[in-house]
Amino acid sequence: MIGGLLFTLGCQKTKQPEKRSRTIDEIFQSYHNFKQHINPIEATKAGETSYNDKIANYISSNYQNYLKKQYNLYLDTLNTFDSTLVTPSQWLSIQTMRWDCDIKRAGLLQPLVTMASPIYNLPSFELMPLIQVQSLHLYVAQLAAGNSVHPFETIKDYDQWIERMSDYFTFLDTCIIKMKLGMSQGIVLPKSLVQKILPQLDPFITEPIKTHLFYAPINNMPHHFNYQESTRLIATYHAMIDEQLKPKYRELKDFLKNEYLPKSRSTSGLGSLPGGLKTYQYLIRLHTTTDLNIDEIHEKGLAEVNRILSEMEKAKNSMGFNGDIKEFFEFIRNSPEQMPFTEPDQVIDHFDEIKLQVNNSLKTLFNLRPKATFEVRRTEAFREVSASAEYVPGSKDASRSGIFYVPIPDVSRYNKYADEALFLHEAIPGHHYQLSLQQENKQLPEFLHPESLGVFVEGWALYAESLGLELGLYQDPIQYFGMLSMEMHRAIRLVVDTGIHGKGWSREQAIQYSLEHEAESKAAIISEIERYMATPGQALSYKIGQLKIQELRSRAKKELGDKFDIKAFHDQILNTGSLPLIVLEKKINNWINAHKI
Repeated sequence: MIGGLLFTLGCQKTKQPEKRSRTIDEIFQSYHNFKQHINPIEATKAGETSYNDKIANYISSNYQNYLKKQYNLYLDTLNTFDSTLVTPSQWLSIQTMRWDCDIKRAGLLQPLVTMASPIYNLPSFELMPLIQVQSLHLYVAQLAAGNSVHPFETIKDYDQWIERMSDYFTFLDTCIIKMKLGMSQGIVLPKSLVQKILPQLDPFITEPIKTHLFYAPINNMPHHFNYQESTRLIATYHAMIDEQLKPKYRELKDFLKNEYLPKSRSTSGLGSLPGGLKTYQYLIRLHTTTDLNIDEIHEKGLAEVNRILSEMEKAKNSMGFNGDIKEFFEFIRNSPEQMPFTEPDQVIDHFDEIKLQVNNSLKTLFNLRPKATFEVRRTEAFREVSASAEYVPGSKDASRSGIFYVPIPDVSRYNKYADEALFLHEAIPGHHYQLSLQQENKQLPEFLHPESLGVFVEGWALYAESLGLELGLYQDPIQYFGMLSMEMHRAIRLVVDTGIHGKGWSREQAIQYSLEHEAESKAAIISEIERYMATPGQALSYKIGQLKIQELRSRAKKELGDKFDIKAFHDQILNTGSLPLIVLEKKINNWINAHKI
């Protein structure tokens, strides 16, 4: 199965990009097909069923060689076009496609080889493919539960999942091979991260089959399946779990515990690995779409932390709190008033109330409105302890709604102090709003419909948090402080991510810095710091993207004066999909200049 999947498919279905024998729209469509082909789960998420029986073995050598070849061919093709040969909208798409091909090709050439994974296209390391968050073993379990991306509605759906699992087992075999290679080269995960992966595997090894997460589709099998097919599927899923999945997870756990963990490293950052600093600078470019270096981002983070801390002091004082900011953090962390819930459903209901309030105010800031719907759902138990709140887009045809996942591992300790900002970020007008508009935009090439550039997607979502006052939220001063806390959280990321991976900070040093500057609990901060350790550079995208959008809004407001229309500005940000920041800035500058006249 080509390095699991790729190659049997690669040669048969994916045509080679040609020179100028095709129009730019045909090239865009070819690239869309290519992206679905190399990431079958993303294709399923978008509602394309052709690859529902596949999972890419994206760390395999064959897969990497195929990607290099294809990216080179597409870049050669794009270089035959210039802005005089296409429409302005097509030129924006060309620049975005060129960026995507170039940055993905560059990852394959790094000292620490990286490639896009099926999880939001986030980069994965060839020799460190399994981590405690945003990892395929967690994503596959999420799909297996039966109420996520992979459909379980027909006999074919059920059979295709079994085929998909076969690819997944091949991927796990490749993980062990690659991680052993990493051990021989001193390229291994930090010990603290490996220790978090091990307990994640236990439920899949010990759980009885009839209550096993991977058996859930059988427990929820449609009633219209006939007896013969139902019986066959029950036997097939039972055998898959008992004879393949459980033994494979035992093998994986034994390897991680007995071979890998003793060789794992005590250092926290990428910079301690051979070629790590060069690869980290690449990841900065990937995640920010800028040429900012480690020191520039670190200093920008320190400046933002100081600015937001000053705003926090003002907010604290306005509430009549007499202690210092650290004492207020502690007060917020432990306030019974901010932890009023006794049942997880009450947390979900709380977000639904915020949803109603925001929907009633959107018309003041936005012209564009998505058609897609979403639901607020509790994060699955198997990943809840390590998970952050997240949004998973629905299908493009709206047959599957988007999902705003909220982890509630201990409802008695669930703190609501930042829930309004969290809703704005993950749902409306943040991720759900922006990504739905992107998927529904028929003027965009299809390759720009899925979630793509994190600096745009996350930058927009963080910017969305700042719109709360304009949308009638943050009337409770605690919620306004919560918004500042979430912004502080993203500013801290600029400091600790660069500190860990570029300046030799330890895990403990990063945890202490966070504890001193934000109101999150120590447990939440540890989880976040370990996330940054596992995904270098990704946490930078939020604040860098937000700062650019705020800069563009301020520039437009200053230069257009009375002509400035916030709804028109938001249209310009949202109506061409996720753009690299340099492309977005050129677009907004052109819009400003056109409206000055």
